[in-house]
Amino acid sequence: MKRIIRSISFLILLGLPLTCWSNESSAVKLESEQKSVIKPQKKPVLIEADRITGYYKQEIEATGDAMLHHGDKVLTADRMKYYQQTEDAEVEGNVRLERPTDILQGQQLEINLKTEVGHLTEPRYSMKEGKGRGAGDILLFEGKDNYRIKDTNYTACPEGNHDWYLRAKELEIDNKKEVGTARHVSVVFKDVPLLYSPWLDFSYSGKRKSGLLAPVAGYNVRTGFDVGLPVYLNIAPNIDATITPRIMTERGFLLSNEFRYIGNNNMNGHLQFDILPQDIDRNRTRWGILFTHTQNLGKGWQGFMNYNQVSDDRYFRELTPNLAQTSLVNLSQQGGVNYNGRLGTDGVLNFTGFAQRFQTIQDPFALIVSPYERLPHFAVNAAKYNVGGKLDFELQSSWTNFYHPTLVDGNRTIFYPSVSAPLRNEYGYITPKFGLHYTHYNLAAPVDTKGENVDRTVPIVSLDSGIAFDRQLNLGDRNIIQTLEPRLFYVYAPYRNQDYLPNFDSAVNDFSFAQMLTENKFSGGDRINDANRAVAALTSRFVDKDTGVEFLRLAVGQMVNFTDPRIQLPLPQVTSGRSDFIAAISGRLTQDISTDSNVQIDQSKGVIEKIRSGISYQPEPGKVLNFGYRFTRDVREQVDTSIEQVDTSMQWPIYGNLRGVTRVNYSLNDDKILAGLAGLEYNSCCWALRVVLQRLTTATQTTTTAFFLQLELKGLMGLGNNPLQVLQQTIPGYTSVH
Repeated sequence: MKRIIRSISFLILLGLPLTCWSNESSAVKLESEQKSVIKPQKKPVLIEADRITGYYKQEIEATGDAMLHHGDKVLTADRMKYYQQTEDAEVEGNVRLERPTDILQGQQLEINLKTEVGHLTEPRYSMKEGKGRGAGDILLFEGKDNYRIKDTNYTACPEGNHDWYLRAKELEIDNKKEVGTARHVSVVFKDVPLLYSPWLDFSYSGKRKSGLLAPVAGYNVRTGFDVGLPVYLNIAPNIDATITPRIMTERGFLLSNEFRYIGNNNMNGHLQFDILPQDIDRNRTRWGILFTHTQNLGKGWQGFMNYNQVSDDRYFRELTPNLAQTSLVNLSQQGGVNYNGRLGTDGVLNFTGFAQRFQTIQDPFALIVSPYERLPHFAVNAAKYNVGGKLDFELQSSWTNFYHPTLVDGNRTIFYPSVSAPLRNEYGYITPKFGLHYTHYNLAAPVDTKGENVDRTVPIVSLDSGIAFDRQLNLGDRNIIQTLEPRLFYVYAPYRNQDYLPNFDSAVNDFSFAQMLTENKFSGGDRINDANRAVAALTSRFVDKDTGVEFLRLAVGQMVNFTDPRIQLPLPQVTSGRSDFIAAISGRLTQDISTDSNVQIDQSKGVIEKIRSGISYQPEPGKVLNFGYRFTRDVREQVDTSIEQVDTSMQWPIYGNLRGVTRVNYSLNDDKILAGLAGLEYNSCCWALRVVLQRLTTATQTTTTAFFLQLELKGLMGLGNNPLQVLQQTIPGYTSVH
């Protein structure tokens, strides 16, 4: 009780000079009415201790468990002396200063509470933002939010762990910017110096900041040893850039440039531009540009651009180990606008306009025909629902000018109005629909004997119906709702000869459970299938009653063609049988096992047409096993076009924090590995080491091998070539475990 009374009394004593000072300010104001002088008041100081002595308005000495409160700071020590006039403090013995941004400890402290200038001996410091901490010989306070430590070390490892640390002659901490700047610094890992720099700055809280990033290094059989030194530019809160000079022993000097921005109205963009001024292997300049931009223009309008181009067909295969890029065939170069709005109270209106061309990346051993360019394309889609309380009207229309340097080109107009009369209640629906699909071509050259202007009109009639049942189940401690949803779909479209029409953009949709319930098996607008078929489908969904999350879906479907389809594209398709059956399952079989599988059977021939199957076992983050199987039956008689592949991948603990990662995509028909990956990763509390070897088939007769090695010092930098993106792309369910 004595201690509390002393604390309150010294708060009053320390406050008296502040009151007098405030009155003096008032006097100044009265003497000069023309000039108002407002001086900031001192922050109150509260001192607590076992024993407090001092002189009124001069100094206070506190000993024994002493504590000083000043604003948002708390200072504790064995003994402290505070000078009221100068606001200096002298503190010694188990010094601890806690501030909003950090905690500082040491043996002797001298500091001015007003200017925050002073020094601390034998300092130990820890950051509240991030996990940075360290110690040194002496700490120099240099004003609010800034201090320097001499002969210091710094680490983000937890207390008692020094697996990695910075050893610096001097370290400056800026708590306002949350940045550390070290001079004459070495990066030490397991007591082995890895890197020396006369100067190094870093963000200890993870915030963005301009400066040099850690060097990256790797190996690829196409590029040789690859070393880069990234420079990060934090241009503005919404704009940044990364410029990386790279040296490749087999190719030469490459400059990689990445630019990102975001803005108001959901505007965002990303530019990647790489240039190799002189490829020492190809003896030419090589470059690549990838640019995307989207922006909300207001009032329902949006703008977009997607532009991609490379200097040559071998660019991706020779200069990047990224599977997503090496597998690119047609690089889109597209820009346009779209509009989404209301059409009255019960209608929607959509407009799209764009221009699009492609750069086709050719494999010299498997040449393909490049797609048509659309210069330009305009589409208007509209729907008006509940007209007269019974009918829904829809319109799909477009006008496109197609261009191709070697094939017949021209423009195409599509006008497809339809009307449906949906009948619905709480347990089911029946929707009859009638549409008239009209297409007009204005071609640059005559086709067949039809001339340059040709038309096609196809009426389409469909009937869609479904019923939904549900029941409640109890599976262990889970409350489940199971649905049973039978569906019957019929479509009729008469045969119209379309062999004389050009094919600008049509292809056969991959047969699936969703596709079998559509009117047209072709994408694009150049082919409308002749149809006289019915589909019977049954879906059962399992939904968690408490969360509403669907965790498992079972579906079967039977398609029956009452007449053989006559409209075919040049390549035979696997959906031409009189009767096709499909079954699918997706979701979680148990808490740890999930699957996504489907099979298609041609019952008229009694053969399996397609299998797409995948199953995954993931009991916890960092432990996943995946197995996939893909099969497509050969549909040509003279050329083997069948596909049969297995795909396995894994991330699994080996011992302690050591994990293995593997992935194999194997072609059973070709008896070869299409893609392979193997590696090890070790993840500790404050560092990670990853070693990965990857081999890819990048073209018909071309493969590439890449080697990744990265040491990640968590909270500071990553040294080497980061394989995380490769692991996440190739191993479904991969998790970087900290």
